[in-house]
Amino acid sequence: MLKPKASELNSSAAPGTAPVAPRIIPRSEHSISRSGISANALRVLYRLREGGFQAFLVGGCVRDLLLGLEPKDFDVATDALPEEVRRLFRNCRLVGRRFRLAHVFFGRETIEVATFRAASAPSQAEEPIPDADPEEGEGPEIDEPLEPELLEAAGGSADGTADDAERAVDETGRILRDNVYGSIDEDVWRRDFTANALYYNIADFSVWDYVGGAEDIASRTLRLIGDPETRYREDPVRLLRAVRFEAKLGFRLDPGTAGPIASLGELLAGVPSARLFEETLKLFLYGHGARSFETLRRRGLLASLLPTVEAYLAAHPESVVEKLLVRGLENTDARVLGGKPVTPTFLFALLLYGPIAQAIEAAPPQHWHELATILEACDRAVRAAQAQIAIPRRFALGVREMFSLQPRLEHPRGRRALRALEHPRFRAAYDLLLLRAELGLAPRATAEWWSRIQQVPAPERAQMADALGGPAEPKEGMRRGPRRRRRRRSKSNPA
Repeated sequence: MLKPKASELNSSAAPGTAPVAPRIIPRSEHSISRSGISANALRVLYRLREGGFQAFLVGGCVRDLLLGLEPKDFDVATDALPEEVRRLFRNCRLVGRRFRLAHVFFGRETIEVATFRAASAPSQAEEPIPDADPEEGEGPEIDEPLEPELLEAAGGSADGTADDAERAVDETGRILRDNVYGSIDEDVWRRDFTANALYYNIADFSVWDYVGGAEDIASRTLRLIGDPETRYREDPVRLLRAVRFEAKLGFRLDPGTAGPIASLGELLAGVPSARLFEETLKLFLYGHGARSFETLRRRGLLASLLPTVEAYLAAHPESVVEKLLVRGLENTDARVLGGKPVTPTFLFALLLYGPIAQAIEAAPPQHWHELATILEACDRAVRAAQAQIAIPRRFALGVREMFSLQPRLEHPRGRRALRALEHPRFRAAYDLLLLRAELGLAPRATAEWWSRIQQVPAPERAQMADALGGPAEPKEGMRRGPRRRRRRRSKSNPA
């Protein structure tokens, strides 16, 4: 017999509520099989158990296994302290300042191990780690890796050192730091959504459900644990997580969870900009970017995350720029689902297309295609976005290069056009040109010419370039500049 359903307990209780007994779902009554769990995650779970500790899979991986999806990562929760985890695994490194975590490395796969925490401690997904997303695993292949310094800017620590202060909260109720360990009965109350608060026990393969998460997964409902406004104020990034899970999973937001979102968007202004950069990548580069964009606008959060983008779209409803943005996000989603690499540079070129176009069009028309005008517009749009999101320098420079290449791609001239093929940003700029041509913002014939020239052998490329006319490239061995005059030696100074 099962214990009382978690929904009959108090799934809306505030964190810190007195412990309640979980509903324990035996192996015979759920669909999770060890065959669907990473072999490395099983190694971690079994070694923790052999060491005398409790060991559970927890969070998004349990949710996805119950949904029949393949998890991208596997998180472990235990009563072992981080230092005890490190003693069990030589391939372990401790990370984090807001809350110390153990990362156990198996080649390219990282299993994150968190000690049970007291109520309201920040969740694993609330402290970004470079090149790893605690909720989504490694995620899509990003062909431009992220900088380690983003970790420090977001409140993490690359060497795993911890702050002395155990708990700190700002004036809005946002948790700044919470280094208090707890039990599994306390750990559940600091998790954000019921669907992410299920624990898979390696001891007997049962699922522990304190808050009705299994029922909410079955009904595809996203529900915050505790009072929604309080939980959003504790960590405003939960606003974006609600949007992301709604878009990714197709879940329906519980009315109580959805209600405060639009009115609390201004709280995102207090979130470190590096964390918002990480959340932006999770929203748009994990295969559900087009749905995330629609959901952000519908929930009123795009104005808080990217105010200049929302302002442009609001001033130009259903414009060709909006269609370009949506189509570009759909193309990016297709690449992710097809296992192809994606780049934050292209993402921000899409998101900032409207503000960049607006800045260009503010100049006299005769200057629109001038390089200086385009670069100044890119810089202005990126600076405005960086007021909220810490866009790393090389992605900002990549956006400039993509846009500065557009006039060269629209007007190829002789064999000089061949040099554009060797530019590091050519592929991203070419993809943007294709997208613009599809929507009538660039000549379709020119886009087709660039598509053909990439497919033909080198001799035929030269013929295609010659057929364009324009200045030819110097032949091999010919001088590229004016002949230098030799200096006559003075008789008095033969040296």
